[in-house]
Amino acid sequence: MAEAEGRNLKVIEVWNLTPNMRRVVLGGNELEGFPEGSASGYIKLIFPDAPRPRPDRPAMRTFTVRAFDAEQNRLTVDFALHDDTDGTTSGPAAVWAGNAKVGDDILIAGPGKIKWIDTSSDWLLLAGDMTALPALLCNLEALPADAKGEVVMELTSPEDAPAVSLPDGMTLHLILNPHPDGTSTDFVDHIRSLTWRNGSVSVWAACEFKSMQQLRTYFRNERGVDRTKIYLSSYWKAGVAEDEHKKIKGEDAARQKALEAAS
Repeated sequence: MAEAEGRNLKVIEVWNLTPNMRRVVLGGNELEGFPEGSASGYIKLIFPDAPRPRPDRPAMRTFTVRAFDAEQNRLTVDFALHDDTDGTTSGPAAVWAGNAKVGDDILIAGPGKIKWIDTSSDWLLLAGDMTALPALLCNLEALPADAKGEVVMELTSPEDAPAVSLPDGMTLHLILNPHPDGTSTDFVDHIRSLTWRNGSVSVWAACEFKSMQQLRTYFRNERGVDRTKIYLSSYWKAGVAEDEHKKIKGEDAARQKALEAAS
């Protein structure tokens, strides 16, 4: 990949939605032409001055488009906050988001593909941790009024619960994980404990890598959910940066593809 090109934007608003979620609104003339209807898609934040994964590739981090207002040229991105904002253990995006202020510059690329849940099934199961909350909320806001199913959110604190209006047929489950380091199984355990409804199901879930693997086994092998009705993704992996996570994620996907081809 050649040197990344992108849109040079400025922070025009920033505030904490909750104790562990920060909203950053970006603007600038270079948002001209950014596609409407891109909420829930992803963008890449580009950090040219951060250590590079390879000489021809700047450091980039992936985040969800929470909202885009084409008339006002406002691009909204929500960031799950970490304790470390000085770079001791966090990567460049966490440091940038934790310290962002109005007037700061940021380079972005995208947007990428949107992954919506298939709402044609009899019932729906949506689940995500704090990193997946922006994309999860976009999906929830787009549900039809007659949707039925379960929503599971893993939050760092009770105060992180978002204000969301759900269809009457959807049940919300909040799981607390004050120290999201990839060791807790409460998120997966709760999903496994849900009453499995009759009829066809669609699944949308995003979380830590190990949890994703456990949920994949549960949905595909134990529950026999149609693969075409599942969106399942790891947004991070405990103990590794995004570049290494992306590599591990790709290797895992290749193994799964080989297993499916052999079965």
